[in-house]
Amino acid sequence: MSHFCSQCSILDPIQDTGIVRLHTNSQPIMTKAFEALNTASIPVEVNETEMKLPYQSKEQLLNVLHQLQTLYPDNESDLVQIEVVKGFPEAPRFGEEPAFSTLKQFTARLKHYDMMSHIQDGKFTSHLQPIVSFENQSIFGYEFVLRPLPGEVSFRPYELFYAAQEAGLHSFLDRQARISAIRVSAELLPHGIKRFINFLPSSIYNPNYCLSHTFQAVERYQVNPRDLVFEVVETEKITNIAHLQSIFDVYKKNGMQVALDDVGSGFSTLEVLRALQPDYVKIDRGIISFCDQDNQKQQKIKEILEIAESFGATVLAEGIERIEEWEFCKTAGIDLAQGYLLGKPEHAPLRENKIHLS
Repeated sequence: MSHFCSQCSILDPIQDTGIVRLHTNSQPIMTKAFEALNTASIPVEVNETEMKLPYQSKEQLLNVLHQLQTLYPDNESDLVQIEVVKGFPEAPRFGEEPAFSTLKQFTARLKHYDMMSHIQDGKFTSHLQPIVSFENQSIFGYEFVLRPLPGEVSFRPYELFYAAQEAGLHSFLDRQARISAIRVSAELLPHGIKRFINFLPSSIYNPNYCLSHTFQAVERYQVNPRDLVFEVVETEKITNIAHLQSIFDVYKKNGMQVALDDVGSGFSTLEVLRALQPDYVKIDRGIISFCDQDNQKQQKIKEILEIAESFGATVLAEGIERIEEWEFCKTAGIDLAQGYLLGKPEHAPLRENKIHLS
């Protein structure tokens, strides 16, 4: 039996001119749309549950969709689904199977069209930020972060993910970002160097299916699973611990390790840490910043270290920018360090496998 998750699939590209198909199982909702478009003298072909809408430009289509959105409250708007009517054989396919967008998502695709091209055409790569051992200042691994391809229009990663979220494509983007990191790591790093790769738990609906593309990439690029650490990067409160644990379990079952990011601040609380027991615990940069001068931060670091030690996790200090922070964290017994003091994200790894701090 094949599995399919519409949230993980990209949609057909929106051409400059063409036809879109609106679909709903509600005849009253379809009638409301037909009457509004007919009043505006916009030609459509309609039946009880489906409407074909031709357009001459993306701007015209966006205006029509904005008109339709004003007709419906949110609960009705989500019942209207849209897809591009194929008929452009030269247009590439960007996913395995077709998928619909809701009216709101499709409108966002048009509104953020430049951002969508980054996602659809894979106009991004991964840069590497070093992770260093306190013990001997050697390179333990690298975290991979999303960046624009050279020569392409620049973007900020959070803006790209925000646009993808609005358009219903954040699962696809998150998947492609993981695959990009795996590919770049295979090109640039030798075996034995850890590769920390971010993922959004909210983008993974069915771990066995949604992560299958990631595991295929690991095999395709011949990366040792033991070199991979997948870390939670979450901008929403983690409310479903069981679901996140199931994601961790799938990663581990495939020979990989997991990390919890931003621990001690925001949504990665100490209760979440105790429940999930990841392989790596990354202390939030807000706690590390000037920790050498702040007793409360020092107490929080001590508490995190004690919890991590109780289940054998490796602890990493994020955001180290000052030598005093480095010295305090080393004395405190933290295992690994990351931050601008040690190196910023770059397109290539450091030339030496060790850093030199004065």
